[in-house]
Amino acid sequence: MKLTLKIWRQKNASDKGAFVTYPIDGISTDMSFLEMMDVLNEELAVKGEDPVHFDHDCREGICGMCSLYINGHPHGPKQTTTCQLHMRSFSDGDTITIEPWRAAAFPVVKDLVVDRGSFDRIIQAGGYVSVNTGGVPDANEIPIPKRIADEAFDSATCIGCGACVAACKNASAMLFTSAKISQLAMLPQGQVERMSRAEKMVAQMDAEGFGACTNTGACEAECPKGISLTNIARMNREYFSASVKSENV
Repeated sequence: MKLTLKIWRQKNASDKGAFVTYPIDGISTDMSFLEMMDVLNEELAVKGEDPVHFDHDCREGICGMCSLYINGHPHGPKQTTTCQLHMRSFSDGDTITIEPWRAAAFPVVKDLVVDRGSFDRIIQAGGYVSVNTGGVPDANEIPIPKRIADEAFDSATCIGCGACVAACKNASAMLFTSAKISQLAMLPQGQVERMSRAEKMVAQMDAEGFGACTNTGACEAECPKGISLTNIARMNREYFSASVKSENV
């Protein structure tokens, strides 16, 4: 395959940045998108040019590091992570535009790499689960209805990639935050700090500068793990209940 890549290049957060066009040839349809980027960087290195910086780690669709905005979609045209996107999803002669996540809360580090430390701080704000259980119990000893267990597991599949933020016109992090709140709010182990967790995580989300929910559903549509919008409704209920309790204390 012969392709034209329009890639955002930016030295750091204070640099203006611009698109740079790179023609590339000899790309196999069996390559993953990141393997194609590796080929480009090898060519740039041979020429003595600075390679394109981008995040990656597991390359198995698990860690969420491969955060590229491809042709107007987080992770590309299919509902999967960038590392699991293959070049057969494109056609010979295509022009592919590659950008970083664009959100004030995700400042650019270099080129396509952004700082997603704001997600870490939201998780940290939620604190720990403190349950006095004595010795470590077997997980099967705590009866949980299958429907609840399934919903909690579905929420826990969020990999924190930030595609929801990139897809939202307000750069909202409500799908991410709600998934992390939901996975513990539905389980017995998460009940002790349930109220304070919702308050603290939502407060930290707002403090990081993420926007409000737009209710367009773009976050769910672009999420590589298919996290449901119902989590946002649950988070709002958790936060409202926590706020009412705080006012009455």
